[in-house]
Amino acid sequence: MSTSWKWKIYMLAVVSFLVGTSEYIIAGILDQVADDIGVSLAAAGQLITVYSLAYAFGTPFLLAAAAKADRKKLMIYSLAIFAAGNFAALAFTGYGALIGSRIILALSSGVFIVTALTVASKLAPSDKQGSAIATLVMGFSTALIIGVPLGRLAASAYDWHLVFGAIGLLGLLAILLILYAIPRTEGERPIPLRDQARLLADPKIAVGLLITFFWIGGYSITYTYISPFLLDITGLNERWVSIGLFALGIASLIGSKLGGFGTDRWGFSRTLVGGMILHSIFLLLISLFAHSAALILPLLMLWSLSAWSSGPTQQYHLITLAPGATSMMLSLNSSVLQLAMAAGAGIGGLIVERSSLAATSWIGAGAVAVAALIAAASFGFLSPAASRRKKAAMLAAGAGMKDLGWDDAD
Repeated sequence: MSTSWKWKIYMLAVVSFLVGTSEYIIAGILDQVADDIGVSLAAAGQLITVYSLAYAFGTPFLLAAAAKADRKKLMIYSLAIFAAGNFAALAFTGYGALIGSRIILALSSGVFIVTALTVASKLAPSDKQGSAIATLVMGFSTALIIGVPLGRLAASAYDWHLVFGAIGLLGLLAILLILYAIPRTEGERPIPLRDQARLLADPKIAVGLLITFFWIGGYSITYTYISPFLLDITGLNERWVSIGLFALGIASLIGSKLGGFGTDRWGFSRTLVGGMILHSIFLLLISLFAHSAALILPLLMLWSLSAWSSGPTQQYHLITLAPGATSMMLSLNSSVLQLAMAAGAGIGGLIVERSSLAATSWIGAGAVAVAALIAAASFGFLSPAASRRKKAAMLAAGAGMKDLGWDDAD
C-alpha cells in the first residue's frame, strides 16, 4: 500500500500545531496583553474563559450542523475563519474586540481539529488509524512545547499583536496546503444531541466526567496565570519565563507518554489516582517554594508531568465506561475539558482579584485533590469490597488502548 498518506498526516499535524498555538499562547502572554489593553490580570484571564466556553458549547452544534458537509471544504472554511480571527487580534486593540477574536478562534479551531482527526483516520490504512490520530494530537500538544515559549519571546521582542498576525498568515498558507494535498472526504451521519444526553444520564459516566472537570479545572486555575506568577511572585526575568514555559511543554509530552505506560503497566485506576495525587502535591510545593528561582523550574516540570500523565489514562477510563460509544465519549470529554478550562480561568481571576496571585497554586491543588478523591471513590479504593468488583470490571474492559493507539506506550 502506498505511503503517500503519511506526509498528509504530518501536514495536518503541523496545521494542528498552529491551531494549538493560537489557543495556548494567550496564557503565555497574559501579563503583556493585560498591560497593553489596560485591564487587570483577572480580566485578561477571562479571554481564556470565553474561548473555552465558546469551544465547549459552540463546536458541537457547528459540527452537528455541518455533519454532511465535505470534510475538505469544512477544513478550508474553518481555517479561513481562523485566519480572520487572528487578523482581528492584530488589527483591533480593545478588550471587547479581543473577546470577539477569541470566540471566532475557538469556534473555528474546534471545527478544524475535530474534522482533521476524522480526515486523518480516513486517510490512514485501517491498522494505522490510531497512530495517525496520535500524530495529530501530538502536533496540537507540541504547541505547548514550542509555540507558547516562542510566542512569548516574539511578543517580548516585538509586539504580542504580531504573534497573532503571523499565525493568521500561516493559517492562509495552511489553506493552500489543504487545497493541494487533501482529497475530498464525505461527511457522516450526525450524532443526535439526545444520544449524548443519554450518556450523561449514566451515573458512572457523569462521575467520570466530573473527574475531568476538577482535574483540568485545578490545572487551569494555576496555568492561566503562570506567566505573571513567575514574573511577579518568583521574580524571574522574561528569558527565564520563556524557559519555564518550554520546560512545562516538554514535561507535558513526557507525562502523556508516562500515563500511557502506567496504564498498560499498572492499570488505569492506580495510574490515574496516583498521577492526580502527585499533581496536587506538586502544586502545593509550587505554592510553598514560589519565591525560590532554583526550585521553581524543577517543580514546574514535575507538576506538568504529573498533570498530563492523566490525559491518556482518563480517556482510556472513559471509553471503558461506554465501549460502544468511544467517539461520543471522547467528544463529551473534550467539551467538559473546555468547560473546566473556562471555570479554572474564571475562578483563578477571582482569586487574583480578591486574594493574591500566589494563592492560585494551592487552590488549584485543592481542586485536583477533589478529582483524586472522586476517582478513588469511584474505583472502590475507599471500600475493599467495591475495589474487588471494580477490578473484575476492569479486566473485562481491556481492549481500549489499541483502539486509541496507546498499546505501545512503553
